[in-house]
Amino acid sequence: MKKSIFIKSLATVGAALLLAACGNSENAEDTSNGNTEETTIKIGASNTPHAEILEFAAPILEEEGVTLDISTYNDYVVPNVALDEGDLDANYFQHVPFFEAAVAENDYDFVNAGGIHLEPIGLFSQEYTDLSELPDGATILVSSNQSDWGRIIAIFQEAGLVSVDEGTDLTTATFDDITENSKNLVFEYENDPALMPTLYTQGEGDIVAINSNFAVDQGLNPLEDSIALESESSPYANIIAVRSEDKDNEAITKLVEVLRSQEVQDYILETWGGAVVPVTE
Repeated sequence: MKKSIFIKSLATVGAALLLAACGNSENAEDTSNGNTEETTIKIGASNTPHAEILEFAAPILEEEGVTLDISTYNDYVVPNVALDEGDLDANYFQHVPFFEAAVAENDYDFVNAGGIHLEPIGLFSQEYTDLSELPDGATILVSSNQSDWGRIIAIFQEAGLVSVDEGTDLTTATFDDITENSKNLVFEYENDPALMPTLYTQGEGDIVAINSNFAVDQGLNPLEDSIALESESSPYANIIAVRSEDKDNEAITKLVEVLRSQEVQDYILETWGGAVVPVTE
């Protein structure tokens, strides 16, 4: 049976006080100033930067009466399964196209509660310092995460190395949509996203495409170590995802508001120096 964020009502004479609560939280304290609600959100997140951002935001949220119970995942499947099964109240690890593809494929009853940050994908090479140096037939190692393929195509297209037909939706594009490939680049996409930094450090391929969260987690700086970086205008914002029944939950609303606050945005920029970029929509 799915667990969900539940609402607990306390009746008083002539009026009702509505308290919203997430997960397994059932705590409400009385103080000398009146009733104070305590709410806990169980949220799943990738280790870096998602969980770190949540840890920074946690004390701010506590002042708003919301406690975060953070579980970390190094996986792109389990957090959505856990949310669907009610083990989590929210998750924070995926970008919009991945989210939309997962919902469509698994019939999840989820909603996007708000975008928080963008993690530009970087292209890394042990041998080359610019995409223009790539030889004919160079091997480009890309993860098996199909929702990222259009992002990588966009980088190579901006560099003038490949092109797709006008009107192609890059958020759903695959490498089969490439219509011109002047250097006959070979795109290989069999490996899990978390393995990409290891392939790079082992010198595999001519180019390795790595998501910034995995790059940073392995001590790579996308701004300094990559030879090409995704544009900040990318539509791939990382979001807070919740079940549809909780889209208007007050605690979730507070969570998104705090994560979009100037204090948290400044933390993101200062901590990752542009390798992670805050968004407000």
